[in-house]
Amino acid sequence: MTLRLAVGQHSEAGRKPLNQDFHGVAQPTDAQRRSRGIALAIADGISSSPVSQIASAAAVRGFLEDYYGTSEAWTVRRAAHCVLSATNGWLHAESQRGEGRFDKDRGHVCTFSALVFKGREVHLLHVGDTRVYRVHANALEQLSQDHRVRLYGGQTYLGRALGINAHLDIDHASWPVEVGDTFLLATDGAYEFLDADAVQEALTTHGADLQTAAKALVAAALARGSEDNVTIMLVRVESLPTRTAPPVNRDELRLPPRLAPRQQFEGYRIVRELQQTARSQVVMAVDTDGREWALKLPTAELAGNARELDRFASEEWVARRVDSPHVIKAASAETKREHLFTAVEFIHGQTLAQWMTDHPRPGLDEVRSLAEQIGRGLQALHRKEMLHQDLRPENLMLDRQGTVILIDLASAHVAGLSEGLGDARALELAGTLQYTAPEYFTGDGGTPVAELFSLAVLVYQMLTGALPYGLQVPHVRGDRDLHKLQYVPLRTRRPDLPEWLDRVLRKALQPQAARRQQALSEFLHDLHAPGPEFMTRDRTPLQQRHPLLFWRGLTVAFGVATVVLIGLRISGR
Repeated sequence: MTLRLAVGQHSEAGRKPLNQDFHGVAQPTDAQRRSRGIALAIADGISSSPVSQIASAAAVRGFLEDYYGTSEAWTVRRAAHCVLSATNGWLHAESQRGEGRFDKDRGHVCTFSALVFKGREVHLLHVGDTRVYRVHANALEQLSQDHRVRLYGGQTYLGRALGINAHLDIDHASWPVEVGDTFLLATDGAYEFLDADAVQEALTTHGADLQTAAKALVAAALARGSEDNVTIMLVRVESLPTRTAPPVNRDELRLPPRLAPRQQFEGYRIVRELQQTARSQVVMAVDTDGREWALKLPTAELAGNARELDRFASEEWVARRVDSPHVIKAASAETKREHLFTAVEFIHGQTLAQWMTDHPRPGLDEVRSLAEQIGRGLQALHRKEMLHQDLRPENLMLDRQGTVILIDLASAHVAGLSEGLGDARALELAGTLQYTAPEYFTGDGGTPVAELFSLAVLVYQMLTGALPYGLQVPHVRGDRDLHKLQYVPLRTRRPDLPEWLDRVLRKALQPQAARRQQALSEFLHDLHAPGPEFMTRDRTPLQQRHPLLFWRGLTVAFGVATVVLIGLRISGR
């Protein structure tokens, strides 16, 4: 099943010489419908402005066109906010060049509402006093909030609208939808003269013909005395997708055979096998231009595993949308394929795991350089609302020039793809447990701050060869367990390192996410230029700073006391 909507829309100037309302529905391709949904929008220009019809038309057209040009990895909220902020900036600039510079009521100003249906959810974007309702059997449920400020004496004015100010504050909300749900979008010239009975009468009389129903409601509003422009949009959900569709339609691709050296496969010549597991085969191959690639192929073992096959389908898609020297690059999607596999650049070098074996006690500067490069790769993902989710030494490559590259994007969480079919948060335990932040185990899910924790684990491990909490973190099951985690101080393993470094890492490795640095950039800055909070002498109790040393000392003290007491007792006899 796919997302399908029935839409009816109609607008008339009414008794006014000019229609300053505008409305529209996007006609996305099948691929756009899967990744970005279906958008519809309505705008109402303010009657005091001679140019507000330009504003309302630009707002609707710009949104419906530019929204589908945003990254497929972005959430609806981020994509819509970027598009509307750009539109608002243009409208405000136009106002500043005209009469609106001195009188906002004569500028390029309009109210705006949009619905974006994506997956099994609907998203509302709203600013001003156009309205959006969910239609029930005997009532209209208003979903939008009017941004009108009421003055003493009953007068009102628009508190928020597109084009009024350089900064835009737009409402966003989302709800799950069901087949049959019906929504109404209307300008004030319509909704002030209509009620639930009128809407139900139009829907009942015209049945599935929403276009005729919209025309009937416009006519009803005008007949009841509306002297303003009147615009009505009706939308009904006709079908919904049953599950998240992967970015690549893997159902059209066959599982590949096992490959051997010198074999020809999909335009590649296989050179040698790099890795073989029960779930995948990785081989080195060269294309017709002599470029080297690493091909990753699912085995027959995954034939019935839809989740794992979807990961194969999305890994290249993720890599193509991130442009960073610290993230693996994928082959282009120009050639049509017959089999399901991924092709990424072949990197001559070594994994971070091998580097740590070769450098058991590295210097701080070396580790900081590596951490900064890993952080840049993660930041490139985070800017696209993606999480790597499997940060570990085996998934980091150092090439011959010393550049660190994030590889294996199969576990990446893409907010824009997860959105629309339930919770868009990264809740799945997708990575290696000992590098995973505690919030995954408590059910709170992943964020960029969770990846900061994973990076801090790597920094600690590069410096000491050990894990800061050992194997304690995977045993966390709730918030109460977080307090039981015992951090092993860095200087108990590397006393040659500065005390401030231990404090920086201790903060980044806090079990509670809110107590860590709140951005990767902040953590990386602290590694190079620690602030006063890390340079002051640590007054944390010894039991917390050095639990092993504390308990050893306590045991020795008890032992000495016991010997003394026994000696006193013997001498007293």
